[in-house]
Amino acid sequence: MSESNIKKPETRDEFANLLKEAMKKEADARSILRGKPSKPTISGTANILSIHRDTLYAWLKEFNVDFREASKTLPTYASHKTVEFAQKHTYLIGEALVGQGNEVAHIDLLVGDKDGPVGEAFAAGLTHLSMGHTPLLAVIRPNLPPKPHTLLVPKVTVKNLEQANIVFGSVQAAVAKAVADAVEEGIFPRNKVEDWVIVCSVFVHPQAKDQRKIYHYNYGATKLALKRALARYPSLEKIFYDKDRAKHPVMGFRVPRLWRPPYLQISLDVPALERTKKIVSQLPRSDRIILEVGTPLIKRYGTKVINDLREVAKDIFFVADLKTLDVGKVEVDLAYEETADAVVAAGLAPVETLNAFVHEAQRLGIYAVIDMLNVEAPVQKLETLKEFPDVIVLHRGIDQETGRALGLEHIQELRRTFKDKRFLIAVAGGIVPTTAKEALENGADIIIVGRYITQSKDVERAVRDLLALTPEMREDVDLFRVHVE
Repeated sequence: MSESNIKKPETRDEFANLLKEAMKKEADARSILRGKPSKPTISGTANILSIHRDTLYAWLKEFNVDFREASKTLPTYASHKTVEFAQKHTYLIGEALVGQGNEVAHIDLLVGDKDGPVGEAFAAGLTHLSMGHTPLLAVIRPNLPPKPHTLLVPKVTVKNLEQANIVFGSVQAAVAKAVADAVEEGIFPRNKVEDWVIVCSVFVHPQAKDQRKIYHYNYGATKLALKRALARYPSLEKIFYDKDRAKHPVMGFRVPRLWRPPYLQISLDVPALERTKKIVSQLPRSDRIILEVGTPLIKRYGTKVINDLREVAKDIFFVADLKTLDVGKVEVDLAYEETADAVVAAGLAPVETLNAFVHEAQRLGIYAVIDMLNVEAPVQKLETLKEFPDVIVLHRGIDQETGRALGLEHIQELRRTFKDKRFLIAVAGGIVPTTAKEALENGADIIIVGRYITQSKDVERAVRDLLALTPEMREDVDLFRVHVE
């Protein structure tokens, strides 16, 4: 039904009743799709009414009706019945990116029962057309759709006939053929072809030209997405393993997290930017390396030096060693704005400062590090905090170096005392391979090394010496990883 078929309400009461009914239907549909009670939305309610959301906004204003207040008058939807309904229907999701260049194919799809939420989405898509995103049935050739029936929905606005011919040609045929072949090859269960439908969202670059590649890539992407949907891919284990190793092809860089110690943290304390960049450029490739932008470097250049260093190390985890003693929130913000992945406060700071520091870092999604340099009782200091840090550094200052790792006895004490917390323990202060080995054997997650690397005549060799201390760190040295699914 088009918007021209909808008669505008004449009175406020008429509009309120019409609105309430549409909101109820939309809330019900959202609840079914999500498996839990949901509130209606402006866009969804406008869709139920078959009008543009701008029209609904105009009517709300004209009849002086508050959408949010109106939604509060709706009953809370079932929760248990809605969840039951959602759970008894098949609802599978698949995704795949295949190919390269302008002809690259990206497929998102839903597979599910005709009488379930996927079937509702299928019917709604086929009956609610949108300019530039017209849904269409996949067909192998005109008059020959595959089974299960598949609905294509273009992600990118189709602006001209040339683009429409691609969607209604090679893409339509590729998706349909992939579905048919998946059934024939046993990827898709034959006993479900009459019961299930597929909703397939397709990406076609506006500058895509090569019809053969477009067909080739969309066929492969659809088939792969179907396999993944039916296999419930990916597993949580796969997600957890790859989430910090993966690089999004459009974004072009990784954003690592500290998820599988041990790590080697290299302290860049040399207060000379070009020399520091040269040191960084000589580091071997490894997922186990963290870069610490040292306090002298930050004091000389400010926190903007973090962005400067990303020019030569865009994929590495950066720690801003601010050694914050006051205004914890402000200093976290300074580091965060320059893309630091973690920021360091001094354990000697007041409890109030540390609480504000940790809270702000975790609110912004970066790591809060507390350096226990010169703190006589680290455990007792941490027990006074409301907010617990992500990393604790047991640190001997350069002027206190004695030739052996200091504070290692605190590692197990920290583990015992805060066994319900999730945190990493780093050890710093004149670390060389022998003391690093001792720290790792005592349970350190991170070894922080400065001069042994930064003042070495062979930076790469010095780093390799340290990475060779454990099999885990050794395995990622100079790792050349090609992600193939």
